[in-house]
Parts: sequence; C-alpha cells; structure tokens
Amino acid sequence: MSSSSPRRLVGVSTKMYFSFAKTTRYVSTLLKLLADQPPETLASLQNIDIFVIPDHISLVSVISQLRHGSNTCPVPILAGAQDAFHEDAGAFTGEVSPAILAEIGCRILELGHAERRRFFGETDDTTARKAAAAVRNGIIPLVCLGERTKPPLASASSDSVSGDDEILDIQAALPEIRAQIEAVLSAVPPATDVVLAYEPVWAIGAAVPASASYVVSIAKAIRDLECVQRRPAGSTRILYGGSAGPGLFAKLKDGVDGLFLGRFAHDPEQFLKTVLEVATA
Repeated sequence: MSSSSPRRLVGVSTKMYFSFAKTTRYVSTLLKLLADQPPETLASLQNIDIFVIPDHISLVSVISQLRHGSNTCPVPILAGAQDAFHEDAGAFTGEVSPAILAEIGCRILELGHAERRRFFGETDDTTARKAAAAVRNGIIPLVCLGERTKPPLASASSDSVSGDDEILDIQAALPEIRAQIEAVLSAVPPATDVVLAYEPVWAIGAAVPASASYVVSIAKAIRDLECVQRRPAGSTRILYGGSAGPGLFAKLKDGVDGLFLGRFAHDPEQFLKTVLEVATA
C-alpha cells in the first residue's frame, strides 16, 4: 500500500467490549450500511483503507464475514488482530502466532497499546519484536504510541499563544515518542508499510483531551524524525488514536492520515459516518 501520497486509513478496535454475537451483528450491519450507500459515496471510499480489529476468538468469523460480504459490498474492509507473539511457533502456551494470523487472512496487527504496556509490562523492545514478526508474515504493524506524562506549558510568547488553548511544549514530549518509533522502525525493513497510531497517554480518559493543534504539531514532528524521513514516501502513515467525534478529522487532516477509533465507533452507523468524514475531508 505504499505510495507517494499516503492513503487515508480509518478503523476500529472492539477491545474486549463485544460478545461473539455482538461482533457478528456489528460486522453484518456495517457491511449492509456500506452496500446501501449511493454510487457517489462508494466512489469516495475507493481511496481509503478501512479496518476492523475484533477479539481473537471472533477474528476467524469476522474474516469469513468480510470475504462473503465482498459479494455485495464493493468496499473492502481489512481485518486485524489486537495482539500477537513475536515468534511464529514454539512452546509459548497461550500466545497467538503471527504466522497463523497471516494464514487465516489477518491484514493488520495492533501493537504497543497503552493498556498492553500498563497491564502486561510490554516495552518498546517488546513492541519492536512483535512488529518485526508482523512484517515477516506480511501483516501491517499498527503501532500505538504516545507520551505518558503531560508536557509542561511552552514558554509564553506573542507567536505561541492561540486562543484559549493550552500551548504545550512539543519538544518535551518528543524524546519518549521518538524512542518508541525508532525501536519499531529499526526492527523492520525500510520499505514495509507501518502505521503509527498516536494518542497521548496522559489524555486517555482525561476531562480535557489533547487539543487538535497539539495532535497536529506532534504528528508533523513525527514526520520530521530522521528515522521516518529515511523511509520511502507513503510507507509510514500516522493515525490519531484518541476519542473521536463528528468533525474531528477535519481539524487533524493537516497532520494525520486517518483515525483509529475506540468506543465511539462501536456503533456501526457512527463508524461509517466517521469513515465518510475521513474520506471526504
């Protein structure tokens, strides 16, 4: 999927919120909603990648649904997994093989989420090894990243104050973000597709989320990192992985290539609405 101009990308993870039956209904509803769109809407979706990341138990069924749904829904949807081990096979009880994920048709692998780091002690090195395993098996690594601590306010100046927004120090956040990205990109071949899903960890569940201007500034700083600049144009796409609502992507489109959605998109109608906003913004 590499190109000189990155394709936009939008998707959803169901985490562990859905039952098997609810996941099945969700995908069926989404496929029907897409199939019912007028031709001009479907045309706008040909230049965007859509993905759904269910739980491991539901993944095989979702892949089957998406394959059969392609007969009536002209818009392809990629299926992803929420995690995998860094080895393809062996005595690793309870782990999920990336080779088997590839075998069943998994296309994207979510890695390094803040919850994996917090609950299971995963590190930048863990994420990098899993990203290498994904790429080795022809799966696109979707790497979650973000700084844990809210940066301090930037030094006040006449050209750094914008309305009522807090102006945070971008440079203070970059070292942690850079380390996360460099670990992954050093572990995979330079021409492979990598998706970076940015969300500041300090903003998860916060009363006041990170501002759009802050997210755009961070995304632009990520693109300027030497490890990203060395890669072929279009091979590194950046998503915003935070809470999303109507109209958000229009505020972020100058910095990111799409959105990685959570609970807001657990309503298939809201998910489709957001997909269309990303496609047409």
